[in-house]
This record gives sequence, structure tokens and C-alpha cells, in this order.
Amino acid sequence: MTASALRALLTLDRVTHVPGVWDPVTAALAVAAGHRAVHLSGAAVSATMLGRPDLGFVHATQIADRATTLVPALRGTPLLADADIGYGNPAHAVWTGLAYSRAGISGLHLEDRVRPGRGGHPAGKEVIEIGLAAAKVKALAEQVPEIAVIARTDAYAVKGLGETIVRCGAYAEAGADAVFPEGVRDLDDLAAIHAALPGVPMVVDRSEATPDHPAWTDAELLAVGVRLVLHPVAALLAAMRAASVTYRAIGESGAADAVERMPWAAFTALVGQDEALDPDAGYVPGTLQT
Repeated sequence: MTASALRALLTLDRVTHVPGVWDPVTAALAVAAGHRAVHLSGAAVSATMLGRPDLGFVHATQIADRATTLVPALRGTPLLADADIGYGNPAHAVWTGLAYSRAGISGLHLEDRVRPGRGGHPAGKEVIEIGLAAAKVKALAEQVPEIAVIARTDAYAVKGLGETIVRCGAYAEAGADAVFPEGVRDLDDLAAIHAALPGVPMVVDRSEATPDHPAWTDAELLAVGVRLVLHPVAALLAAMRAASVTYRAIGESGAADAVERMPWAAFTALVGQDEALDPDAGYVPGTLQT
């Protein structure tokens, strides 16, 4: 799959909300709900594949492997995936992009923060050199054009708005399809980035990992250049909560009757049982009730 569908969303005069998925079932649910793009985060893969925190345990290969299992369920809906810092230098970033492309991933976001264990800095408390970060973006844009590149900077928390604008500009000039100024909580600051970089689409996230997000409307975000809003772990946390409640109910009463659940028929339709038994059946009915 090429990046064209994802790049098209970045040009629309609307905000697209991009929920997180982590396996074929959640991918199919997101498509059934009408989402136009979905997101695969390193945190979700680390938790569901390894039972580990998002502290560098997951590598590009594991993200790509997970993507190969869920892309068929997306039926053409573009998948944006977490690429950490590219897992090394520009050559490593290119390798990551190629692996992602082969897996069917449409786009990736690449960050410029120092990850745990690299350089002795705590995660999110330092950023790498701007030249190295821009070189990774440039290498990906030139050598893996079939992948849309969203360049994330974490400079806002440690170096302020001015450095954030400089870095976003450098990454856009290097070939990024959009910029992702992480940590900005002031709409005026987003507007300042947009004013400095007219025509460069922006991406923001609403992750529970960083609480107290401002209640911006889509209209407000659109006015300051935001085109994608990521919700990387909302569904994962909701699923974990539902599972926790169910396990507790079974343990306390011997049954899950009091817990709201998806009907068995909807589940079998979601995972393709009808299609397996009847090749003419649709993968996920358009009228699926979840």
C-alpha cells in the first residue's frame, strides 16, 4: 500500500481522528466504525505482545510483524505506525521505512527525543541534534517515498516554542509530509507554528499518557493547521478496563452475565467466520452491531 491515502488526509480541509489498533480484531472494529485511518503505537505493541512498558523493548521488526497481521483487516484503510527515533542513524531509519512499507504500513512518525538508555537522559527530557534528526527525515523521504513521513519533535517541553518552530521547519524542509509538535498545550502556540510554516500540515495527539489535554474543537484545530489527531491507546485502555471488569465478575459471581459484551454472532462475523464458511460473504458486514 502506498502513502497516497494518508497524504490525501493531510491535504483535506478537515480534522481526521486516528484511533489506535493493535490486532486484526481491533483493526476491523475501527474500519466498521468508519475511521479513515488508524494508528499502531509502540506502547500498544509492547504491552500486548511482550507485556512490557514503552521503554525501548520493541523494535521496528516487531512493529512490522504486528502490522502484517492487521493490515488485511483494514481493507485499504491507511495505517500510521510509530517508528520511535528510527532505531538508529539515517541508514537505520531507511531500513525501518522499508520494513514498514513491506508490511503494508502507509506512514510513520519519527521522533527526535532521546530514548531511555541512550545518552544517559530520561525519556522525553532531551532531544537529539537537529542535524541528525533532519537527516533521518531526509533519508526516509528520498529513499522510501512510498511511506508518508510525519516528523515529531519533543523540543517544546525542554527548549520551548522557538526551538520547536525551528525544528518543525527543518523537518518540513527535509521532506516530512507533516510535523508533530508533541507536548504543545496552548492553542496560540500551535497557531504560531502554523503561521511560521504555512502549508505544512500538523499532527497532534490525545494520549492518556499525557493527561489534561485541552478540550479543543475540531474547528479550532483546523484553523491552526492540524489535520490529524492521534488517539493511540484510548481503545486499548478501554479494552483492558472491560476485561478487568469481566474477570472480576466471573471471580465474584461465577458468571459474566452482568457485563455488557459483544454478541457472539457479531464476533464471528468480525473475525471472518462467515467468509471462511461462505467465500461470498463479506469480511465485516456493513451493519455490524458492536
